[in-house]
Amino acid sequence: MAIVRPFRGVRPVDALANRIIALPYDVMNRAEARAMVAAEPRSFLRVTRSDALLDDVVSQHGEVAYQRARSELTAMKREGLLQQDATPCFYLYRQTWRGRTQTGLMALASVAEYDAATIKKHELTRPKKEQDRVDHIEALGAQTGLVFLAWRDAEAQACRELLQRLAERLEPSWSVETSDGVSHALTVIDAPADIQALQSTFAQLDALYVADGHHRSAAASRVCASRGGVDGSDGFLAGLFPDSELQVLAYNRVVRDLNGHSADRFLAGVERNFEITPDVAPEPGERGTFTMRLGKRWYGLKPRAGVVPANDPVGRLDVAVLQERILEPLLGISDPRRDERIQFVGGIRGAAALEAAVDSGNAAVAFHCFPTGMDQLFDVADADRLMPPKSTWFEPKLRGGVVIHEFNH
Repeated sequence: MAIVRPFRGVRPVDALANRIIALPYDVMNRAEARAMVAAEPRSFLRVTRSDALLDDVVSQHGEVAYQRARSELTAMKREGLLQQDATPCFYLYRQTWRGRTQTGLMALASVAEYDAATIKKHELTRPKKEQDRVDHIEALGAQTGLVFLAWRDAEAQACRELLQRLAERLEPSWSVETSDGVSHALTVIDAPADIQALQSTFAQLDALYVADGHHRSAAASRVCASRGGVDGSDGFLAGLFPDSELQVLAYNRVVRDLNGHSADRFLAGVERNFEITPDVAPEPGERGTFTMRLGKRWYGLKPRAGVVPANDPVGRLDVAVLQERILEPLLGISDPRRDERIQFVGGIRGAAALEAAVDSGNAAVAFHCFPTGMDQLFDVADADRLMPPKSTWFEPKLRGGVVIHEFNH
């Protein structure tokens, strides 16, 4: 079953939501965060990227930054920018982008279910990033970042249908459009009958899956253990969405050099495992194919027979085939998590970003992948396996500051 709990959310006052909600803390660098806060001083980045308010000599992940985040959260409440609901609530978070709408339930998910692996993972965490989230939560006494959870809609359509009915019946507290063209709406659910209906309906789910937020969920588990599960630490802030409404974009790769190969020699190496078609469209047309930018030309790559292990849920992923057949053996990238010669480019930036990197000479080669599907993510997680790093890029991004969960409330 899936345990979801209402909570007394701390959220922007309705009239200022468009000025406060902000991009996630981890999709920008420090200079970009500083510019965003300068342009909008009421942005929730004051809390999630407090380093933007500090000199560059101050560590982004040190105690000074965490305590500044705490003081900024306190200040935003004191200034009347944030409000707390009087009773425990659920929240509907609806986003519309490019004609697609996704409606999720904001709730407290169960740390116990995460620890028991009925909330399933598909990625490793990095110790330093996980510790950063632990320290941030402990300093604030609050969880500010959503863990993005998904469920198999085909197996539990009642959950999606209930969210849809509530969205149609209840008026949003606020609805805004951000500069990237995404419409956001938040609806507060405080009626006891609706809360009970949501809990009983979601209890029918056999499993939830971490789509994004592995470091945040792992940190929540550690904080719960250190606090003994009291003060609300036995739950973590989550947004639950049906997979049928989610859009996954490609997560592409750019490599600085050809590992000592000439372009011709590199192409010959690629051709051993792939059929190569020159001068194709920049984006691959179907799962199981890639495109490659090399020497100001786009090449189509299709694995030869026997290259893809059909019965391996990880090995048959496009990003895994790319890693095992090109990146490691030809380009010498055995650890893509740490190798500085490779960069990962989110699909929102499009093929143009890959072209620019290669054509400018900043990179030698780029690979455009076909988006990893939610079915593939589920298969990997169900097999208790791990995806290669940077396998999925979700759009639109869930905004920070929409609702946060404070302990002791």
